[in-house]
Amino acid sequence: MPELPEVETVRRTLGALVAGRRIIRVDVLEARLRIRVARDFASFLSGRTIVDVQRRGKYLLLILDEKRVWVTHLGMSGKLIYVNAERRREAHDHICAVLENGFELRYHDPRRFGLAAAMPLGKLPSWPPLRGLGPDPLDADFAVGGLYQRARKSQRKIRDLLLDQKVVAGLGNIYSNELLFYAGIRPTVRAYKLSRQRVDKIAAIAPRLLREAIDWGGTSFSDYRDGQDRQGEFQARLSVYGREGEPCRRCEHAIKRVALGNRSAFYCPSCQS
Repeated sequence: MPELPEVETVRRTLGALVAGRRIIRVDVLEARLRIRVARDFASFLSGRTIVDVQRRGKYLLLILDEKRVWVTHLGMSGKLIYVNAERRREAHDHICAVLENGFELRYHDPRRFGLAAAMPLGKLPSWPPLRGLGPDPLDADFAVGGLYQRARKSQRKIRDLLLDQKVVAGLGNIYSNELLFYAGIRPTVRAYKLSRQRVDKIAAIAPRLLREAIDWGGTSFSDYRDGQDRQGEFQARLSVYGREGEPCRRCEHAIKRVALGNRSAFYCPSCQS
């Protein structure tokens, strides 16, 4: 699933391309996404001009004139790309927004776990998927944003706590594993057992790690592409995620994998405790 660096990369690549562009019409070719696309979605967006592209957690926000917003979540396999309208539409191109300059914004999602919604901008803060989101790791005050207060009260394993979007907005399994490697903490440690110093280390490392991933265009294993349909490159720089049995880049011990719930966690048994 695209995480904060991937969604932020899409935001940045699209922002420079679509800001100021008017949407001529919207073709909804498949409405059956995670939440069914509303019947008035196309008419609500048609004729509107894109003012800005923003991000909240893993959600993309296309801010439109007349105080409207188009919200997209990429789910497991989604991508929102800017392409020439003459390019042949493909299977799984579920939403196509035709722009006035001869290009289209296309939402492509083979597994249909993503989301597309449109609403008045004023309703966005109370919209249920966004209402309870925790602090964003790229916010200036994240390092002092209370992560330790959440950890000290939680019986969950620290990897699972970091995946909770109400605790940290935007983190997923890839970067939670990577973050814990750089913090020297095993993903299986119970959150309440961690000292203030160790939790503060997680909070301090998170923005640096995520910004580095953004600089490399995010991580592409299969479906993820940026707003111009290009792969990211950070997968070549991952320290533990997906590297079971391979040597640790720091100490050369073999990376181990453990199942936590229905997801795998990866760690170095020598560098993390």
